[in-house]
Parts: sequence; structure tokens; C-alpha cells
Amino acid sequence: MPLAPPAHAWLRRKPVTSMAAETGADEAGGGELRRSITLVQLTAFGVGATVGTGIFFVLSEATPEAGPAVVVSFVIAAVTAGLTALCYAELASAVPVSGSSYSYAYATLGEAPAMAVAACLLLEYMVSSAAVAVGWSEYLNALLGDTLGVRIPDALSGAPGAGGVVNLPAMVLVVLCAVLLVRGVSESATANAVMVVVKLAVLLMFGVIAATAFSADRFADFAPFGAAGVGAAAGTVFFSFIGLDAVSTAGEEAVDPRRTLPRALVLALVIVTVIYLLVAVTAIGAQDWPRFEGQEAGLAAILADVTGSTWPSIVLAAGAVVSIFSITLVTMYGQTRILFTMSRDGMLPAVLSKVDRRTLTPVRNTVVVAVVVGLLAGLVPLDVLADLVSIGTLVAFTVVSVGVIVLRRTAPDLPRGFRVPGYPVTPVLSILACLYLISGLSWVTIVVFAVWLVVALLFWAVYGSRRSALIAAEEDGR
Repeated sequence: MPLAPPAHAWLRRKPVTSMAAETGADEAGGGELRRSITLVQLTAFGVGATVGTGIFFVLSEATPEAGPAVVVSFVIAAVTAGLTALCYAELASAVPVSGSSYSYAYATLGEAPAMAVAACLLLEYMVSSAAVAVGWSEYLNALLGDTLGVRIPDALSGAPGAGGVVNLPAMVLVVLCAVLLVRGVSESATANAVMVVVKLAVLLMFGVIAATAFSADRFADFAPFGAAGVGAAAGTVFFSFIGLDAVSTAGEEAVDPRRTLPRALVLALVIVTVIYLLVAVTAIGAQDWPRFEGQEAGLAAILADVTGSTWPSIVLAAGAVVSIFSITLVTMYGQTRILFTMSRDGMLPAVLSKVDRRTLTPVRNTVVVAVVVGLLAGLVPLDVLADLVSIGTLVAFTVVSVGVIVLRRTAPDLPRGFRVPGYPVTPVLSILACLYLISGLSWVTIVVFAVWLVVALLFWAVYGSRRSALIAAEEDGR
């Protein structure tokens, strides 16, 4: 059997009508998965996957790069995420399935590009799930130290490369999330919504207290490093907006997906942006910007200075523990649904799309994800895990924006619950903004990412291209 797949296989597309039919997108109870996620829960998915470790850490990293102008960096990152969110909203309303940008690429660009996008998504969700689980372990230790005066031994709370033997708390978190996901998507969505309320309350508390020490004089030397500093900080800050695409992975479990998906995407973006700008402006106004450099638990340190008390660090640590739990839950959910869709399409073994009859969740799929993410979280240090998350997300965002343009041309009459305003300028600007942020990443990250893509495409050439569900459809049409 020849190694190279057939020439037509590279760009064969899966019809949107077929996707809608097999997922029951236009039926109240159609599809293999249970439609039980409401607009509020779906919005909470987006907020839950986005607001987390980024905002708790990012100011200490980004402010020294841009000074007070880091506020502008947040705006640039938000605009990039916003342009892409609008593109996601249109495709989510037109192709309301679980595969997110993998399915969008399959419908617009072809099978091989879809596999490349799937590699981006798996990298984003798998690595970010493990990375935030490691961050959860650190905050849990801080919370235990502040409240009970005890800490988990270093040997059991750090990976081998970080001075420990195994990061046991991170692995426990992954197991807890897997148990919730196996029980059912509605239960997981409800738990996430509660955790989102807690994390937003903690960040609002920070904004209110920090505002009492606000001084406009701290913005006097606004951009000490010029436009270059603002751009560099924007790349750093963008990590805080990763996760909005998690909304589109729930396409097959959302109630009335053509309407709820785009609305949830836009609502989540607005909530996240408002919270981030509130935190950034009040933090800069309450503390001189040079003090951010190298500052650990910066938000807690600011509140301690403002209040003269240690209780803020306890509240923020507790909020971070809850926050990171919800991120791990949603990113693991997103990964299981992408694997489910790929398996159904023949790109992965069929076992990953088997659904439990009682819970209507892909249990075996979830177990596989939990094992892989748990091993990464337990055995790999945080800095290694975090390096590749942004580039995978930005490439997936770029493909979604391209997909909007392609689908407008190839299927202009396709029902859409939402249309990108300002078309075609908006998707073009989204593409340019993503490419701008990618250009600021290190060459090492880009090379490693390229190798990952090559491996994914080789797997597709050997396995997926010969087992694609489209092969049977082609044979039936002959």
C-alpha cells in the first residue's frame, strides 16, 4: 500500500449539511450527545476557560515590558481575541458541532488542513490543561500554608525537573475533573458556572480594594519602552485570552446551538475584557509599575500593601484554586469533544467516539485524556508546558478567520444564526492580528510547533486518510 494518501484526499471537505444531520443541530434532541447546556452555562464555559492563571500571573510578566502602557497591550490582545471571536461566532452558528475549528477547517479548507488544525487544538487543550493543573498545585500549597500552616512536601508537589518526584496535587485535580466530566456535561457545566462566579467575585474584590489607593500620577511615564514594548507585552498578555474557543467545542450539547453559540462567545469576550481592564488599570494605579518586575503573587502583594493585612493573599489564593479548577475542567472537556468528533470522522480510532448509554458522555475518551494530561501535569515542569500554548491557539484562530471567508464563497446560502459585522474587513484584520502576535514568538517555539504539525500530518497520511468516513460517502455516491 503506498504511503502517500490519494491526491484528492488532502482537500476533500465534509459537507456542512452532513455535519448538521449527524449532530442533530436543527433538532431538539438529535445527535449522540445530550443537548443540555444553556446560554448562561455556555457563557460560563468561555469565561471559565479564559479567566484564570493568566490574569493572576500576567501583570508581573507584562508590566515590566510596557510600563503603564500594558493597559494598551490588554486592549490589543482583546481586539485580536474579539475579531476572532466574531469569526468563531459565525462559523459556530453555521457549523454547530463539537470539533471547534477542526470541524470548521474540515468544512471549508479540507481534510489535511483540518488535521493540522486538530493538532493545534490538541496541543492547546492538552498542554494548557496540564499547565494550569501545575499552577493549581502551587496555589493550593500557598493556601494550605496561609490557613493551616502546612505544606505538601516538595517531593510530592513538584515534577522531577522542578525539584520534586511527582506533582501529586496536579494529578488529583485532573482525576477530579475527569470524574465530573464522566458524570455528565450538565453537572460539569453547573459546577463550572459556580466556580466562575467565585473567581469573578475575587477579581472584582481586587479591583474595588485596589481602587482605594489609585493615583493617576503612576501613569505619568506611560510608555517608557515605546511601541515595541507595548507589542511585546501584548504577546504576553494574549495568554490571558486563551480559552474563548472552548465555547465552540460544546456545539453538539448546546440548546439551540445556532443562536446560543454566537451569543455565548460574544458575552464571554465582553465579560473577560471588562474584568481584565479593571484589574490592569486598578493594579497599575495602586502600585508603581517598576515594582511589578519579579513580583510573585502580584495581585495579593498589592492588596497586602493597600490594606496592611495578610487576609487578601488568603482570599486570592482561594480564588485562584477555584479559578484554576474550572479552567482545567473546561479545557479537558474541550479536548474530549474534539477527540470525539475526530474519531467519528475516522481520523482516530472508533473507541474514542463511544458514548455511555446512561450519561451520554464519551467515558473512554475522557479516561484517555485524563491519563495523558495527568502524566504531563505530574511529571513535567510548568515552564516547559506553557511554551507552546499560544502558537497553537493563534494558528487555530487564523484558520477560523480564513474559514469565514471561504464558507461565504462556497456556501453563501447556508443558514447562519450570526454574521460577522464588517465583512470581509473583520476576518482579514483578525488574520493580520494573529500573524502579528505569532511573529513575536521565539523561533524555538515555532520550530517545535512545526515538528508537531509534521508528525500530525504523517499520522493522517498513514491512518486517517485511509479510514476517513468520507471514503464510504464517496463510494456510495459512485
